[in-house]
Amino acid sequence: MRTMLYCLAGIAVGFALGAGIGIVLVNVFSSNTHDRSVEAAMTAAFVTGPAGAVLGLIVAWLRARRR
Repeated sequence: MRTMLYCLAGIAVGFALGAGIGIVLVNVFSSNTHDRSVEAAMTAAFVTGPAGAVLGLIVAWLRARRR
């Protein structure tokens, strides 16, 4: 049960961090001038957020196994 809670927390935190990083990266490096906010939101929701969630799940699972 504790492993599952660690994993769920890892997914949530990983998604939030990944989405935030994606938004920052798009706002800094994108040359799109017309709809940068839409590009940032879509990148965060569909690319960097899920990637962060997977990474957060892996890290949380590995940490939960050690305890």
